[in-house]
Amino acid sequence: MNEVNPAAVATTVAWGGFALAFIFGAVGNKTNFCTMGAVSDVVNMGDWGRMRMWLLAIAVAILGSNALQLAGVIDLSKSIYTGSNFIWLSYLVGGFAFGVGMTLGSGCGSKTLIRIGGGNLKSLVVFVFLGIAAYVTLKGLFGAFRVAVLDPVSIVLSTGQDLPSLLAKAFGTDKKMMLMLASAIVAGLLLLFVFKEREFRGNFDGILGGVAVGLVVVGGWYVSGELGYLAEDPNTLQEAFVATNSGRMESLSFVAPQAYTLELLMFWTDKSKLVTFGIASAVGVVAGSAAYALASGNFHWESFRNAEDTANHMIGGMLMGFGGVTAMGCTVGQGISGFSTLALGSMLTFLSIVAGSALALKWQYARMLREA
Repeated sequence: MNEVNPAAVATTVAWGGFALAFIFGAVGNKTNFCTMGAVSDVVNMGDWGRMRMWLLAIAVAILGSNALQLAGVIDLSKSIYTGSNFIWLSYLVGGFAFGVGMTLGSGCGSKTLIRIGGGNLKSLVVFVFLGIAAYVTLKGLFGAFRVAVLDPVSIVLSTGQDLPSLLAKAFGTDKKMMLMLASAIVAGLLLLFVFKEREFRGNFDGILGGVAVGLVVVGGWYVSGELGYLAEDPNTLQEAFVATNSGRMESLSFVAPQAYTLELLMFWTDKSKLVTFGIASAVGVVAGSAAYALASGNFHWESFRNAEDTANHMIGGMLMGFGGVTAMGCTVGQGISGFSTLALGSMLTFLSIVAGSALALKWQYARMLREA
């Protein structure tokens, strides 16, 4: 039997993450996939088009990810989202902060990367402040606050926090059956809402964006959870997921990876720092977006209007960095990747992000009226 080479596996995982994210960036740019924009459209105009695109991505991710789970290809219980420690206060506070931040910063973590690829210098500033704040929340001052104040407020469940595990225990049934039932019901309800509107059924870009993003998230689970999985790492003789920052299987998420991207750039000559799935996916989104922008002739430079605009984007980036790490994910990390595992924390974070963004949008509108 040939011995597995972890370095070769790591390269495969990194390139897989880059390729998937390249598709995400190109499709996101073409279809204007934007979770902050989805909330803004609903709050300011009553337009649910982009929200339906986001919900479609969630539904596709749920069906695809759980199909892989049922086929025995991956094990979603080995992700960071389905653990038994339900840190509800961190999900609420982090999600709310992220929602406010993405409104001030003109887009979430993924939209920041998409806009950088399109020539937006404002988003480059958001990227830097988001990455720094995320790193400080992972390992620095904000992290000490998070660990000491927020994370201890939790509920420890006897099972994982995913719906199939909770339902299987509650009804004393097989988890596999509950997995099929829960994924079918949740995804089915989302699809029913998405396609009940005739206008959206004829929205090619909306359907393309939702389906493609959902499938890319499914691909992320496959790359890290199957291609990157070692039943026995030859170096440690233990189970391992290669080339992920968390040491667990991952799919797309765009907060902590931006922090690790900055870290890699600053410590490039440190041979212990490697290009991970998350770092490669962050770079891939920028590359994919840039490729589409250049090919379509939509690439253009954009900068700040004034000092207040600059401050808003700096603060927004910091809030997203803090909130995304605290809540263990962003509108894609928790809102799609995490949601696809049917984890309660992901659903709570999704609602908290939407609430934070909606409140910030209302505040901005009220302020605009006062100044008019």
